Amino acid sequence: MPIPVLVLIELLPEQQRRLRESGFDLHLAAAERERAVAEKGPIFRAVLTNGSTGLTAAEMERMPALEMVCAQGAGFERIDVAAARARGLTVTHGPGTNDSSVADHAMALLLAAARGIVRADAAVRRGEWPRLTRPAVFGKRLGILGLGRIGAQIAQRGAAGFGMAVGYHARQPREGVEHAFFASPTALATWCDFLVIATPGGPGTRGLVDAAVLQALGPQGFLINIARGTVVDTAALILALREGRIAGAALDVVEGEPKLPEGLAELENVTLTPHVAGRSPEAVMATIGLVIENLTAHFAGRPVLTPVPA
Repeated sequence: MPIPVLVLIELLPEQQRRLRESGFDLHLAAAERERAVAEKGPIFRAVLTNGSTGLTAAEMERMPALEMVCAQGAGFERIDVAAARARGLTVTHGPGTNDSSVADHAMALLLAAARGIVRADAAVRRGEWPRLTRPAVFGKRLGILGLGRIGAQIAQRGAAGFGMAVGYHARQPREGVEHAFFASPTALATWCDFLVIATPGGPGTRGLVDAAVLQALGPQGFLINIARGTVVDTAALILALREGRIAGAALDVVEGEPKLPEGLAELENVTLTPHVAGRSPEAVMATIGLVIENLTAHFAGRPVLTPVPA
């Protein structure tokens, strides 16, 4: 008998097909979350969500048969992991499935922001032919906030592909890493030309890039965020962009998405994409593949592959 799974995120038809063929009865509720939990909560044995969508303790309480919470993708910041563990639930996530795609997108955003690609494209389509002078990227200084799997791949692309000097900030220096370590985000921002955010989300990184970091980045510096919108003080960023205290920003994530923070869309020195950095065909299928492996392992009584770390 298929295992009932509450799905709180959008899935492509091919992803749905693979899950169903693997023995799971999908209840798609990305647009009807509250209603699905209220009306069908007792039947669900697993929930498929992601870091930004999450799952609350109150929702878990309304699903007495729940055994497992799967986060599609590496993030799990809005899943109440403590509440899940208190109930004995298994919680998994998907590290490593979309790293290359996200790193590619980070470099695309960096190039688009530096070279003014979006603005130039719009101008040409209007029949204009602006002769813009924009900063070069090759040989510049790349600062990475968070040197995990994705951050390391961004560093590799910057150093090997664009001859960039690379520096980073993390909670502690990484063993075996040759890139320069900076003790604070402000110190890193002072040094670099491009500051790329590649940290996890959650309370530990909320507002990490604040007004002081943006001031340190300076009027020639660019901010790129492919992590979580909450890592940036949004009001401070909008003010810095509006006043020209940084050169520009390129954001795949914003606080409160999918709703844009007020005042952001009107700024010409920001490039925006709708949280799609990890959505290459290869990454999408690898991500759902790991979800299926974790679900299958759990319901077969085997250890899951990628439990959320304690």
